[in-house]
Amino acid sequence: MKHLIVLLSTLFLIATVGTSAQAASDMNDWKRSLITAVTKNQSYPRAAIAREIEGKAKVSLVVAADGTITAHEVIQPTGNDILDNEIPKLVAKLNPLPALPKGQDSLKFVLPLEWSLQ
Repeated sequence: MKHLIVLLSTLFLIATVGTSAQAASDMNDWKRSLITAVTKNQSYPRAAIAREIEGKAKVSLVVAADGTITAHEVIQPTGNDILDNEIPKLVAKLNPLPALPKGQDSLKFVLPLEWSLQ
């Protein structure tokens, strides 16, 4: 029997404004918080599990300083309606994200998502 594993790629593109060691440390802390939030909130639809459907997607997010997701766009869908319909639900669950590090007004980045049965 296959085991369900919901994977979140820890590599994603984030443009940072600050270059100081403290700013980099703060951003790394924020990234860890983001990964924790996604891991906690991403679900694998039962219908996809039953049909053994796997997929990868990429979502562009814009986050305000307070952590509010102000915009999102699926830039690479999985190609499967069951999984693709899960993406806006995940974004809604994530909103708001943790506040951005001090001095960061907004942030736009690409969040890769993966649904994998192993």
